[in-house]
Amino acid sequence: MSLVVVGTVAFDAIETPFGKTDKILGGAATFIGLAAGKLNVDAKIVSVIGGDFPEEYLDLLNENGVDTEGIKIIPEGKTFFWAGRYHNDMNTRDTLATELNVLADFDPVLPESYKSADFLMLGNLTPQIQKRVIGQFTQRPRLIVMDTMNYWMNTAWDDLLEVIGMVDVLTINDEEARQLSGEYSLIRAARKIIAMGPEYLVIKKGEHGALLFNRDSVFFAPALPLEEVFDPTGAGDTFAGGFIGYLAKTGDISFENMKRAIIYGSAMASFTVEKFGTEGLQAIRNGELNDRIRQFTDLVQFDIELVD
Repeated sequence: MSLVVVGTVAFDAIETPFGKTDKILGGAATFIGLAAGKLNVDAKIVSVIGGDFPEEYLDLLNENGVDTEGIKIIPEGKTFFWAGRYHNDMNTRDTLATELNVLADFDPVLPESYKSADFLMLGNLTPQIQKRVIGQFTQRPRLIVMDTMNYWMNTAWDDLLEVIGMVDVLTINDEEARQLSGEYSLIRAARKIIAMGPEYLVIKKGEHGALLFNRDSVFFAPALPLEEVFDPTGAGDTFAGGFIGYLAKTGDISFENMKRAIIYGSAMASFTVEKFGTEGLQAIRNGELNDRIRQFTDLVQFDIELVD
């Protein structure tokens, strides 16, 4: 089944305690699309880039099963750029530079072949853009997943609530869930957020795993313990790409299958953090993803005898 991904295709410059990079390939849509492509899903990206974006990066996306027809090129413009430095705990970071460039005037237009896609992943963009994308579909996708962040909660509250009411799954981190709901308890937070409209909520907790909620149930999946973590940039987007990619691959959007999708998303993200940028994701070979899935199974599977 086909998947449309709307988000940033960008340059990143990253510094961690383990090294630093110059400008490399980044952006939410890039990570989401590559992750879905690794599951042989027909992933289509809608984004905007400048004339400075190397053609070899577009080739890389195409070679990994990502359709780039929806990426608009502004020849005289520059591509969105973000630079950041991570602290020793790898959970906190400082933004060193944010240059919107062509993204400042981004008004996505879906190619005709994209407008009947079965699945839609709305990357972290302004709520107004996310709403305009939904309105371009000739029929509502079977599943709409949306990512957002606290910046839009601070600057576009009413628009954000409107779009949240239009989607099926909202993915945010624990800090954002607390801000959006006004509740510290994630159980209470989830209850309030689901009342805003989405049927499902995914709360990402980074190295501590992820929670999946619907109105009646909750599921928790841990993150896979890793020996080396070089760069967390893009891990959350890779998780989202693995999550919706698995759902699109299987065509099953039940809560039970979303549990499996959480595991696939977490496994995919574990490759991303092991190298800088998209290198870890690109390097996944046949069988390696299944090996990680088996590690997850071993991590959480146990026998226990109940006692009175």
